[in-house]
Parts: sequence; C-alpha cells; structure tokens
Amino acid sequence: FVQIGNRGTVTEASGFNPDDDAQKLREAMKGAGTDEAAIIKVLAHRTIAQRQRIKLAYKQTVGKVRLEKAKLRGVKNQLQGAGTEEACLIDILASRSNSEMNAINEVYKKEYGKTLEDAVCGDTSGMFQRVLVSLLTAGRDESDKVDEALAVKDAKDIFEAGEARWGTDEVKFLTVLCVRNRNHLLRVFDEYKKISKRDIEDSIKREMSGSLEDVFLAIVKCLRSKPAFFAERLYKSMKGLGTTDSVLIRIMVSRAEIDMLDIKEHFLKMYGKSLHSFIKGDTSGDYRKILLELCGGE
Repeated sequence: FVQIGNRGTVTEASGFNPDDDAQKLREAMKGAGTDEAAIIKVLAHRTIAQRQRIKLAYKQTVGKVRLEKAKLRGVKNQLQGAGTEEACLIDILASRSNSEMNAINEVYKKEYGKTLEDAVCGDTSGMFQRVLVSLLTAGRDESDKVDEALAVKDAKDIFEAGEARWGTDEVKFLTVLCVRNRNHLLRVFDEYKKISKRDIEDSIKREMSGSLEDVFLAIVKCLRSKPAFFAERLYKSMKGLGTTDSVLIRIMVSRAEIDMLDIKEHFLKMYGKSLHSFIKGDTSGDYRKILLELCGGE
C-alpha cells in the first residue's frame, strides 16, 4: 500500500544540525527550572531519524542520556496494567507493512537479544498467539492482484468457518486475513457481505471474543483504511473516563511523519470534531502542547 507523497504533520527540519539542537536542549534543561517550550520547539519539529541523531549528539556532549527524561512532566508512557500490552501488540502488528515489520524484528533482536517471535510466544497463547506470529513473519502478499475466483472462494470459506457452523474455525480466518493482499481482501469483504448479508466486522464480533476478536478486527479495519483505524483508536483513548496516555502518545508520535493529515480528516468525518480540539479538551500543560504540535493546526 504505497502512500503517495508525505501525509505527515512532522517533516524533516531543513538546515538540520544535531549539535545545535543538542546545545539548545542542554540550555533548556540547565539549572533548576526547565524551559519546556524550548524543548518542545526542538523535539516536536524533528523527525524520528533526526531525533536519534540529536540523542547521539547530546550523549557525546553531556556524557549521559538525560534527553529521554527531559523533565517533561506528564509525558508518561508506562504500560497501564494488563490488556495494554495486547492492545499495543495488536495496534503495531496489524498495521505495519512487510518492510516495516522486518525492520521492527531486526531492531527488537538487536535491542533485546531475542526475537520478537520468542517474546510474543512467551507472553501470549492459543489462537491469538498464532495470529500475532503470522503477522510478524511479514508474509502478506503485497501485490495488488485480485483473483476473482479465489476471492469468492475465500469469502465462502470464511462464511462456512464462522457464521455457517457451530463453533468457529479460526484457522480459516487466519489463512485468509493474514496472507492475502489488500485489494484482494477488499473484494473478499464485498463478496462476504453478499453471502452472509452482514459485514465481516459484524461476524468477527459475533463469532469471537477477547484478544482474538480485537486482533482480527484490527486487521480488517487496517486493510479498509489505516487512517480511519488510527482515528478510532485515538478517539477511544480519549473518550470517557481518563485518557489512555500510552495509546495516545504511541499513535501521535508514530503517525506524525506518515499519515497524520489523513487521520485528522477521518477523525473529523467520523466524530464531527477535530482531533486538535479533542486533544485540547482532554490533556493539559506541556503534555498537551507537544501533542498539539504533533497534531498540526486545526
């Protein structure tokens, strides 16, 4: 799924000099108080790759990494109890392309000395585990060919594995949803609706529960539209009591360079309010400021 042009709100800063930026951050964090505005001005307007270079420059000049803990109160990204880990795994594994997935696997191994697959297998079980492992092996067909006859057969197979029988044969869902290409699956979903008279999402909700339901739903939603998927996740992270900061931070930071403009468009269409106004009403202080910078204007 090739993105034409950049649809992010954060783009590479021109005339970028990591040493200058590191110096600005040091100035901002010197002494008793911290100049949060100065920190935000730098960090929220550099790409992830540029921030890594600043981190390196900072490390070399200061000799210790204080950047991560830049006294930015409120930017807290701890995992909040059980369930958050699953949500995090699902969000990432269901939405990344093969090349992104391969890069994640590589970095994970380097950082933690074991494969992501081992970690996932140690932490999850059953069919949910099988789906995650299938996603992280990055084996999805990424062509745009639609095999009409196969699309009809896939739709029938899924119908017969779920709605049409007692109990659900989840393996059938897995072999179709984790392997076929996006265009093909969009055809499968149309075909499925003709056969079963309902959306595949509805059937997944009726047939499954828990993490397995969550991961299959996320896969289908990401295939239909990644920006809409992330708009919904952002909405749910802020709606109601309390804010799930880890989800909010993860999506705002990871999508700012990719498709934040599209996410904002979908958010407005889906919820009748801008993402900007939602973040503004739901967060405060420097935490709010940095999220709004990542969001870009109204």
